[in-house]
Amino acid sequence: MNILQIVLYVSLGLGTGILIGRFLLRKLFKNQELGAQNKAKKILKDAETNAEILKKDKLLEAREKFLQMKAEHEQEINNKNNTINQRENAIRQKEQSINQKLENVSKKEEELALVKANFEKQIELAKKKQQDVDALKNQHIQQMETIAGLSAEDARNQLIDSLREEARTQAMIQIKDIVDEAKLTASKEAKKVVIQTIQRTATESAIENTVSIFNIENDEIKGRVIGREGRNIRALEAATGIEIIVDDTPEAIILSGFDPVRREIARLALHRLVTDGRIHPARIEEVVAKTKKQIEDEIVEIGERTVIDLGIHGLHPELIRMVGRMRYRSSYGQNLLQHSREVANFCATMAAELGLNVKMAKRAGLLHDIGKVPDDNPELPHAILGMQLAEKYKEHPEVCNAIGAHHDEVEMTSMISPIIQACDAISGARPGARREVVESYIRRLKELESLALSYPGVEKTFAIQAGRELRVVVESERITDAAAEILAADISNRIQTEMTYPGQIKVTVIRETRSVAYAK
Repeated sequence: MNILQIVLYVSLGLGTGILIGRFLLRKLFKNQELGAQNKAKKILKDAETNAEILKKDKLLEAREKFLQMKAEHEQEINNKNNTINQRENAIRQKEQSINQKLENVSKKEEELALVKANFEKQIELAKKKQQDVDALKNQHIQQMETIAGLSAEDARNQLIDSLREEARTQAMIQIKDIVDEAKLTASKEAKKVVIQTIQRTATESAIENTVSIFNIENDEIKGRVIGREGRNIRALEAATGIEIIVDDTPEAIILSGFDPVRREIARLALHRLVTDGRIHPARIEEVVAKTKKQIEDEIVEIGERTVIDLGIHGLHPELIRMVGRMRYRSSYGQNLLQHSREVANFCATMAAELGLNVKMAKRAGLLHDIGKVPDDNPELPHAILGMQLAEKYKEHPEVCNAIGAHHDEVEMTSMISPIIQACDAISGARPGARREVVESYIRRLKELESLALSYPGVEKTFAIQAGRELRVVVESERITDAAAEILAADISNRIQTEMTYPGQIKVTVIRETRSVAYAK
């Protein structure tokens, strides 16, 4: 075979292959087209089927919703109908009640008309009886005048005379009562003056307030303090003005005197002498002089430190010295300087709350008892004396008036004066400020708790805040809320009538219900 034949065969093969391929491709495309058409028809059929099912579901859902809404609407209509029927029934009952009341009113009107008629008849009968009584009275008077031989005018005069005597007797009785009451009032005023005098001299207890105890290591020192033939103790008493009592009291020497500054000087001087060991008259005079100078310096230092702590400026040096002297003075067992500092702080707080001058109130509070510590002791109330000292050292007029008026010795002319008076009472009346025997204090608290425990339904009682508040815990099953209020009032009334106490006592009744459960 030659190349041409080969080429010819190849060309024929290629042509035949191309024809066969085109035929096959055309057949394939036709089959694909038929498949796609069938598939599209199937999809359309499925879509139509799904759409029909969805339509039926939606119709069913819409029908169910419609039926539900219809049922709810019918229920609502039924409820409204029931409400309307109930209101109609209530209106009918009210109408029946009103009709019945109207009938009762009509019956009562008829009864009132009958009562009115009977009352008018009784009035007419009473008038007739009154006329008969008047006639009998006149007849009786005429008979009495005939029997007694006195006219009605004479009898009236005798009656007036007897009434006048009776009134005079009653007036004398009332005058006697008034005089007795005046005596009681005068006694109270006298007690007030006595209490103020005691307060100035601070002699609540002669053992506690006019005596100082000097402790020693052993009783051999007592002989050295006494000295030969008592010369040392006489020199010490002459130098200090304090009575030195050396008795059988073990390891103690008693210093007795009314002036607390002198007692302090004697105590410090005796301490120096015993520590040094040289005790003789010349040494005693030297040590006492040095101690006096030291005490005076301490007094001034205490006064300056006090006014600096309280923020008070421009105080006269003599007033500062008197403030320092308060350190060695007490009133009913309460240190006077501590009391004055408390009053100053109370006054500052109260003045700030009321919008007043805080510095002036604090100044007046510190100086309100300055009349208790003068070097001399004039026979004047301490409030008046303190006011005069404040005026002497150029204090503000409002401060002077507050000092003089805190015990109502003078008339109050400023808003600070009643504040000083109130704060002075607060500081003196607070728990623990003034001396009180522990046994009586405890007994008063126990009596307070026992009084509340005597009521039925009370479970526990607690006297707190130094007896200023009583808390009463009651049983919730037996005591209601309303009964708790009544119980608090009853307890407070019994405390007022049966007990003696300073200030006021707050009664708090506590009622609670507890529900307890355990998770296991």
